Amino acid sequence: MSATKVLKICTHSGSFHADESLAVYMLKTLKQFKNATLTRSRNPADWEEADIVVDVSGKYDGVKHFDHHQREFNTTFNDQYKTKLSSAGLVYKHFGKDIISENLDLDPVSNSKEIEFLYDRVYRDYIEAIDADDNGINKYANHDDLKPLFRDRNFQISSIVSNLNPPWDSDATDADFDAQFAKASEIMGVAFMNFLTYMGKSFLPAKQYVEKAFADRFNADPSGKIVVLDRFVPWKEHLFNIEKENNAVGEILYVLFKDSSNTWRIAAVPLSSSSFDSRKKLPEAWRGLRDEELSTFTGVPGCVFIHAAGFIGGAKTKEAVLELAKQSL
Repeated sequence: MSATKVLKICTHSGSFHADESLAVYMLKTLKQFKNATLTRSRNPADWEEADIVVDVSGKYDGVKHFDHHQREFNTTFNDQYKTKLSSAGLVYKHFGKDIISENLDLDPVSNSKEIEFLYDRVYRDYIEAIDADDNGINKYANHDDLKPLFRDRNFQISSIVSNLNPPWDSDATDADFDAQFAKASEIMGVAFMNFLTYMGKSFLPAKQYVEKAFADRFNADPSGKIVVLDRFVPWKEHLFNIEKENNAVGEILYVLFKDSSNTWRIAAVPLSSSSFDSRKKLPEAWRGLRDEELSTFTGVPGCVFIHAAGFIGGAKTKEAVLELAKQSL
């Protein structure tokens, strides 16, 4: 019986970036490339010998060559995106569904809907920014009009990777660059896997809890404007999608849930999943009050706080936050 062939991954030598650091890591998470060797080289003979070539060679065929530097290259993830792909996006475009199914242990057939959802969301919320950064695409269409309040250049993951390159005056060898690339690939990969695991194991399963709470909303209050979760789950985006699916966009005003300290929270539903502005904030007269002062003012025992901005509050029991929500309506 012949030994299984050891596959070879090749990327370019010298200075490295976030995109190929992640591309190589993603490939190595697949069973197909788990034991593959990595060569970093700009020698065409090494490209020819490799089974897959990433971020070098001037070719893209979706089979062996995954480079984006050629002049005519203009590939995006799909028709919904305008960002040109980097090597990370190219690898993800062709191997992303396998990366998701293998790393999250999802069956490609029975979990096809979940995989399809994650395939798009992981690109949108993680990979696309790496593609844009590597291709020099600004986040803002009119960057000159925006004055930043702080500098985050060295906090961005692409810059963290870039700073791992040996200094220009260090007389670093190819071996030194290779060693630092291994660190960069690990950093990019761990961050990616943490996000993928969160999306697949935490965010996606949370939808069933929000669906049940939405279905039971009239049991919480006849208005149907209050949703009660018996435990905290990531609920905002799921709620917006569930409302849309049920022709109830904008109807839910407050979400109640038990927090990690075993007390209860009342959250005003935001205008969007990333907004602090709410559909209906908690009453202005309550904002900033705490504990006994808040309980006396509202007539609700066991109050803990109402945030000064009016988007969230807390109480010791489910009954208390439910009463605060009813009064807030």
